[in-house]
Amino acid sequence: MEMSVYAKLRLQIFDALELEVVNSLTKEQLGRQLSGAIDLLAERLSLPLTEMLRAEFVTSLIDEIHGLGPLQSLMDDDGISDIMINGWSQIYIERNGLVERSMASFIDEQQLLQIAKRIANRVGRRVDESQPTCDARLADGSRVNIVIPPVALDGTSISIRKFKKSSLGLDNLAELGAMSPEMAELLMIAARCRLNILISGGTGSGKTTMMNALSQYISENERIVSIEDAAELKLQQPHVVRLETRTAGIEGNGAITQRDLVINSLRMRPDRIIVGECRGSEAFEMLQAMNTGHDGSMSTLHANTPRDALARVESMVMMATNNLPLEAIRRTIVSAVDLVIQISRLHDGSRKVMSITEVVSLEGCNVVLEEIFRFQPNMSQSQSGKVNGNFITAGLMQRSILMEKARFFGLEDKLSAAFRVGEPEFKVGEQA
Repeated sequence: MEMSVYAKLRLQIFDALELEVVNSLTKEQLGRQLSGAIDLLAERLSLPLTEMLRAEFVTSLIDEIHGLGPLQSLMDDDGISDIMINGWSQIYIERNGLVERSMASFIDEQQLLQIAKRIANRVGRRVDESQPTCDARLADGSRVNIVIPPVALDGTSISIRKFKKSSLGLDNLAELGAMSPEMAELLMIAARCRLNILISGGTGSGKTTMMNALSQYISENERIVSIEDAAELKLQQPHVVRLETRTAGIEGNGAITQRDLVINSLRMRPDRIIVGECRGSEAFEMLQAMNTGHDGSMSTLHANTPRDALARVESMVMMATNNLPLEAIRRTIVSAVDLVIQISRLHDGSRKVMSITEVVSLEGCNVVLEEIFRFQPNMSQSQSGKVNGNFITAGLMQRSILMEKARFFGLEDKLSAAFRVGEPEFKVGEQA
């Protein structure tokens, strides 16, 4: 159906709708009524309308009234992981790690803006000229970021990170080639042994997926407090308290930040604290928690290498306090963080654990890191464009904190079985 015809019918139908009546109808009842109304209007306007066109029109109207308009079909497609809207006529999707343009589009900017405001309103947030940006969460758990004019110069922009219905475990990630089985075994032990872990990577690299996978190996007897801007974590344990930040109200007050929630969580008798993403001054309280009996805490952050990740933590701590010298900050980081997992999304769309690095000590002013595993790409690529490479390890040193905790938890034999401790560098698996 031509867009002008669709717009004409849509406007007349929406003008005739009564909001209270529409909200009281089921989708099936609404579909029957819309179908009849479309037939009457098409006859009055002398518009040719086939059964297929009418069915598509009814579906699109129901999606707009009860769902997310043109986005609904993309939300229902399990193969799509990200949806990116750059104005009403440009919608891009990510499928299997690769970005492509979608055939879907909005009628005009007004329709897109209405959908954006509906998304925000449904989760008790608002987006308007006075507050043109918004982070929200859909009913299914998908994460949404909205930016509208005048901040967005070319029209309303919406970015949706879709919620996966099933969580991947570390063994599933190994099967998919994101890591070797030996790396998966090591991370399982690290989670069980209550190591403090930072997951580092770029946008869309799989940090939240890794966090969810690690959390599956936390004991059900532990009390977990999770803190997020928009709740994404799917913790399977029964003893979980989920906290979410809140933006300021219309009067500019009432905001609750991640730092506020981390401080409050320390009064909730947690065994572990999980911060969805460290991005500011809450990092200081997070480190304090890791250093004061909350072993096994985890967080993610944006960085390109493990060393860059620790440098970012330094910067975030400086946001919270300007009284600590750099050496004291680094000493706090070294005593708090045990393991850094570096993840990347490669140019072929695949996601891989590029490095598992242990934070060993502080020598002078320098943080000593020990890389346990790394992904070493081959120079040549397959004809399909896939990235080939090997997962390499130099072994685990006897002074490792992971080895010490594995002994304490009775998992030393399982850890030793993952690779030969202290032997020279060797390949543990090949990614085809």
